[in-house]
Amino acid sequence: MDFVFSAVDMKKEEIQALEEAYARRGCPVVSNNSAHRWTPDVPMVVPEINPEHLRVIEAQRRRLGTERGFIAVKSNCSLQSYVPALHPLRAFGLEQVLVCTYQAISGAGKTFETWPEMVDNVIPYIGGEEEKSEQEPLKLWGRVENGVIVNAAGPSITAQCLRVPASNGHMAAVFARFRNKPSLDEIKAAWAGFQGRAQELALPSAPKQFLHYFEEPDRPQTRLDRMTEGGMAVCIGRLRPDTQYDYKFVCLSHNTLRGAAGGAVLLAELLCAEGYIQRR
Repeated sequence: MDFVFSAVDMKKEEIQALEEAYARRGCPVVSNNSAHRWTPDVPMVVPEINPEHLRVIEAQRRRLGTERGFIAVKSNCSLQSYVPALHPLRAFGLEQVLVCTYQAISGAGKTFETWPEMVDNVIPYIGGEEEKSEQEPLKLWGRVENGVIVNAAGPSITAQCLRVPASNGHMAAVFARFRNKPSLDEIKAAWAGFQGRAQELALPSAPKQFLHYFEEPDRPQTRLDRMTEGGMAVCIGRLRPDTQYDYKFVCLSHNTLRGAAGGAVLLAELLCAEGYIQRR
């Protein structure tokens, strides 16, 4: 086979062993699981943010003893709502971030039929989610050095994650402080002008405009906007000054499309376009 997608419900150690077994046998693995996100030579890639991390694959192949196989993973679904919006703002010296995520029940693999307790309810806890939301962005913003990915030193991120009664769509309220504070217009221009590698290559699943800013005071809304560009874009709104941080805004992404299956497909498209996956 040319490659496999991995999205299995098993113990972490079992997933790690399974994915490495495929990779060692020369089969590339594009994983939607979290098991290998912190393996130092496994790239965790959002195609618009850190495609350069794919070059660590050569070191991983040497470790695994294979010329063709490897493992590449996507990040946690909650990151897809706010990290893309923060990424182009790093040019202004992004120093501190506070984020509160409001995550749909499909992120837990549930529907309202299978989880009736979520109707008219909010649960202020999602196991392990806050740690992922604070730490994984630093790997995305890290660098490849001596055959491993070294995490970025900053910005410092603190997160609070809540489960809310929406079927699909993760929303985030973001507060940011900068070393070189930009203007509101500079932030909007950075979002409007941002193009990642997925757009440069015109990958089939890539949104034409990755970041969409809404001027309306009540947008983005989960039900209205989660399917923007086929559910693969990130929607942003309500940018304004804050009394404690420099600015605050809200973001929205489709957690099962951009944040899960669609993100894995887009990563596979990038791996094919860059020559890491080739037909046998």
